[in-house]
Amino acid sequence: MITFENVHKSFGPKKVLQGVTLDIPRGESMVIIGGSGTGKSVALKSVLGLITPDSGQILVDGQDATRGDHDAFLARFGMLFQGGALFDSLPVWQNVAFRLLRGSLKRPRSEAREIAIEKLRRVGLTPDVADLFPSELSGGMQKRVGLARAIAADPEIIFFDEPTTGLDPIMSGVINDLIREIVVEMGATAMTITHDMSSVRAIADKVAMLHDGVIQWTGPVADMDTSGDPYLTQFISGSAEGPIEAVR
Repeated sequence: MITFENVHKSFGPKKVLQGVTLDIPRGESMVIIGGSGTGKSVALKSVLGLITPDSGQILVDGQDATRGDHDAFLARFGMLFQGGALFDSLPVWQNVAFRLLRGSLKRPRSEAREIAIEKLRRVGLTPDVADLFPSELSGGMQKRVGLARAIAADPEIIFFDEPTTGLDPIMSGVINDLIREIVVEMGATAMTITHDMSSVRAIADKVAMLHDGVIQWTGPVADMDTSGDPYLTQFISGSAEGPIEAVR
């Protein structure tokens, strides 16, 4: 569904992606791991067309991600942002239905509200939450609203950017389980970027380790602990010793 072909991207003298090659199969959940500043977010933004690679190619369902009708292209995606990224001035249901109230996916207002309430139910929130504002919600509830928004338009592809950042371990587990259930239920292709290993084990079908601008290892999540790859082994164990230098 998503293919990176030798993708390079630099910002001035800083080389971030240095030949990323990766296939994300249709209907599977790929989790890209790596330390902070290794280019995970740059890879995700490149798929969305927010960043243009210097060289190489990104294909989505066989089509070049940088060509064609970009609005129609983006309509195929949903995204759960790292910080929730909810609009403070809008009630919850309008946050969830944001794409359904405007643009090419626009629905009648009453229908958009019904869909929003249905999606809120799917993530475990009751209809009375719909008319609250984000400031009235806990962090875990805000994350659920963000997830409801990501699936509101029934996208084919869903991106998850550090989905458990800022959550306690129990709520992180709840969100991970919800993500896994929803991705399987929808048959969506999922791409997650994270450094939270509990998320990796809960969400992933396959894992890719990004370091020094390239994919150092990729394979099924079940093979992760016995990969023999020194970069992956060090990252999983959290050891200061290994090929990945700790920034001090």
